[in-house]
Amino acid sequence: MKRVSLASETITRTDLEMASAWLLSGAQLTKGPETLKFETQFASRIGSKYAVYVNSGSSANLLVASALLQSNYLRNKRVICPAVSWVTTVTPFIQLGFEVFLCDADENSLGLDVDHLERLIEEHDPGVIVLVHVLGHPNDMARIRDLADQNDILLVEDTCEALGTTIPEGQGLGTLGLAGTFSLYYGHHISTIEGGMVVTDDYDFFQLALSIRSHGWSRDLGEETRHQLASINGVDPFRNLYTFYYEGFNLRPTDFQAVLGQVQLGHLGRIIDSRQSNFLFYRELLSKYWSQESEFDTISSFAYGTLVADPQRVAAELSSKGVESRPLICGNIARQPFWLKNHSRIPYPVADIVHDHGIYLPNHAELSLEDI
Repeated sequence: MKRVSLASETITRTDLEMASAWLLSGAQLTKGPETLKFETQFASRIGSKYAVYVNSGSSANLLVASALLQSNYLRNKRVICPAVSWVTTVTPFIQLGFEVFLCDADENSLGLDVDHLERLIEEHDPGVIVLVHVLGHPNDMARIRDLADQNDILLVEDTCEALGTTIPEGQGLGTLGLAGTFSLYYGHHISTIEGGMVVTDDYDFFQLALSIRSHGWSRDLGEETRHQLASINGVDPFRNLYTFYYEGFNLRPTDFQAVLGQVQLGHLGRIIDSRQSNFLFYRELLSKYWSQESEFDTISSFAYGTLVADPQRVAAELSSKGVESRPLICGNIARQPFWLKNHSRIPYPVADIVHDHGIYLPNHAELSLEDI
């Protein structure tokens, strides 16, 4: 019996042979020139000015949360996050002392429910909105951006499930707010084994993120920014390489991963095309079932999500036929044990439906229409 898996390795034999040759060449393995090349190529492919490569998509979210906290951009430490999202979309803000409010999901796209979002803004006056483009589908970006502009709120896009999706205006997801994050983990659109990326058009935010990624020092920064920090803080050249200007982490990747990433970018167009074709074919065959709907130019579908009466029973039946499935992301964040330790359970109507009835089916570039 043929197995149909949820994900497929995007790193090909040819990629591995190239990487092996590079490894044996004696090149620098730790973060260095190949990381800079990959960041430049990724930013260009996505349509952003700057990119910061890190060791995971979760680290990308942590880096953004920390950079927001240490910037002068925040009006307050209140943030709205999606109820249908991922644990490390939400927890970096909790860990760094933000007050987090969850927003219910839109019944069509599973992004933010804009009506609920508007009520939360009126009630809590947040400084930041974080959104997730669920399974590759755009949020209602026109309305969300209008609300953010009208209320002086910073926008952050968790785009870990949507690398390559574009909205009708032609812009790529992840480039529509102050910062966007991406995951390059196995099973995502492209893979560097582990890895993530932060993109932004804001130079100061970019410089801050570079510093926080590497301990909070200034080594990776532009020359002008480096000299400015040293001058303001009275740091001499001897001590500058070991002076920490921000509260930093070590979220660095390796140049080996960056070399893989550069090759992976060459596969991205084919991968997006395949994932879009698969999504449209699923929707045709499962026309009697609920399907995500959103406004997109290109949909870089992460998986095919739908709703069934008894997901556990359906998953067992699929497994008996050799087909993998799983809950739709992780259901409702507000029903996860970590959240309920410090919050009472309240209803989120759409997110609760996703939690109780959501399932998603495989979609990846190696999945054929016959497999579907």
